[in-house]
Amino acid sequence: MSYREQFIWKRAVQLAIHCYKFTDLFPQSELYGLTSQIRRSSVSVASNIAEGYGRRSKQEYIQFLHIALGSLRELDTQLIIAKEVDLADKNLFTPLLNEVEEMQSILVASLNKLKVPDSPQEKLGNRRN
Repeated sequence: MSYREQFIWKRAVQLAIHCYKFTDLFPQSELYGLTSQIRRSSVSVASNIAEGYGRRSKQEYIQFLHIALGSLRELDTQLIIAKEVDLADKNLFTPLLNEVEEMQSILVASLNKLKVPDSPQEKLGNRRN
């Protein structure tokens, strides 16, 4: 199965497309500022999912999903800043921020599903801190 068939990757690509279309509404003066940052962080989410899927081990895939999650949190922060400095109509941000939250839930659920407990105590639910 290819990474292109994975639900998580498809959702991340859709998010990047929506971010590109959304930032088209930003002023030209932001082309090398938040417009560029939002586009790069959104593309990074999908790219890291794809790269991780192509790695040899589950541990590497997990590592790249964590990187994708970090990029997603960057994107969330950048969108909030763009909203607060009035780069577009505030009502237009809500659907995109909701999509970011949904993508975060998908990534976290995928990570939880992939992670294997490290020790017998963790397998029993007795996590050490």
